[in-house]
Amino acid sequence: MHAENVVELDGSIGEGGGQVLRTAVTLSAIMLKPIRIYNIRAKRSPPGLRPQHLTAVKAVAWLADAEVKGLSVGSSEVFFVPKRLKGGKTTFDAGTAGSTTLILQSLMPAMAFAEERIEAEIRGGTNNPMAPTFEYLSYVLLPVLREMGCNFSLELIRRGFYPRGQGIIRIKSEPVDYLRPIRLTEFSGVEKISGISYSCRLPGHIAERMAKSALKFLNENGYKNTDILLEILQPDAPKCSIDPGCGIILFAKTRDGRIISSDSLGRLGVPAEKVGEEAAADLVKQLNAKAPVDKHLGDQLVVWVAIAKGYSEYKVTELTQHALTSIEVCKRLTGAEFVVDGALGEPGIIRCKGISLTRKG
Repeated sequence: MHAENVVELDGSIGEGGGQVLRTAVTLSAIMLKPIRIYNIRAKRSPPGLRPQHLTAVKAVAWLADAEVKGLSVGSSEVFFVPKRLKGGKTTFDAGTAGSTTLILQSLMPAMAFAEERIEAEIRGGTNNPMAPTFEYLSYVLLPVLREMGCNFSLELIRRGFYPRGQGIIRIKSEPVDYLRPIRLTEFSGVEKISGISYSCRLPGHIAERMAKSALKFLNENGYKNTDILLEILQPDAPKCSIDPGCGIILFAKTRDGRIISSDSLGRLGVPAEKVGEEAAADLVKQLNAKAPVDKHLGDQLVVWVAIAKGYSEYKVTELTQHALTSIEVCKRLTGAEFVVDGALGEPGIIRCKGISLTRKG
């Protein structure tokens, strides 16, 4: 495989995890720049590519009509040569309970700049540990992306939990010519807290107990205007997963319509009450930071503001290593200028002068 002007990226920078690979491949596709990523997951055990990383890269490769070398489990180096951002219809399978949402995170920026509209079906886990939930993408990320000019629609067909996954998410996108910048720095106070406490193939009292525990914690911390929807699915429900699973996600809506979110996934041996309280405690901690962008959205917006038009600025409830790693990758691959005010683990402000990327074709 031969390509000119190949960008070289050390995959061990920052956290040195799979996020470096996903971000780099996404940016390579968007900018149609060949890239060689080496030392992939060098800081993790075991190092190199894991099965869940393969599908994300394959998905972006399909979209970018790319040649890829080194795409195998254990590989520490990937060579990715994109040709064009095509449109069309496709299906991707993350295998077992691989995260559908991490695949979507890799795909969506490239989808926005594709030549044509795209319809994709992603199969795998929809509610996974260490990954955003379907609900998070729908209710937190998508509204901000719409402000930037994106046109995505997401639909949950079936939930998917560990170990077998087999959940289904469908996404549709219309291409954009460019992305508008965002300015999200003011916290207007909490208007209402809502949420979804969900369970599949489990007794109904589990979702009820998660919700009750979360409401109790929120009320004790001064948040009285709260409402948590129960979603209790049994095997006869179309959206019910094939494996049992449960969790809770909370949304704090500010007076000017911003959403700050937290969630917790049920685990074997962990009481439902603890799961509910975990989500509520994390939300309260974030709200105390008085910032309009939660810590996970702060991570996810980095790629988008890097390629957007003009100057973006947003205040996050917590600066994470994920965000700082993404910033470093974006600076190296796009030339976008970032300034970060604040310390790791504390509230902070991320400022970016984007590269004003425009759609080709």
